Amino acid sequence: MKFKAILFAVAVSASSLAFAQESKKSGPPAGNALVGDTYGDGIASNVESKAISVDKLSKKLKKEKKVENVAIKGKVTDVCDKKGCWLTIQTEDNSKFFVKMKDYAFFVPTALKGKTVVMDGTAEKKVTSVDEQKHYAEDAKRPQSEIDAITTPKEEIRFVANGIKVIN
Repeated sequence: MKFKAILFAVAVSASSLAFAQESKKSGPPAGNALVGDTYGDGIASNVESKAISVDKLSKKLKKEKKVENVAIKGKVTDVCDKKGCWLTIQTEDNSKFFVKMKDYAFFVPTALKGKTVVMDGTAEKKVTSVDEQKHYAEDAKRPQSEIDAITTPKEEIRFVANGIKVIN
């Protein structure tokens, strides 16, 4: 009898976990992305003051393959409409780069578009394949003509965010 009760409890727990995983797939989280809102791991109170420019980051990436524990500040120009699992940042020098969330552990609301954020994480130069570029363009609901125009891999800065804080 105890075995059946334990088996039942395990089955209920497993189905609850499966349902929780499925609910993550339903879309970006709700929210207005207000100043002070944070996503992901806790952001240090001094993260904004330690943020470096993308120009400085690019110079570091010429010397090192990967830069860890770096903070970057910029304006969010795009957010994945499907889940909120990636975003694009425009920086003070008008360059843009792609941001993913560390370990796919958190998502951001689409309301983050147009907001200025500071992020803490890891940056590296990466060559993004044509297929991957097209995938992200489809996620962003770009016109088919724009997707079809992607024909070559591109080298870019990729950022993996541990945490993101809305600052403006």
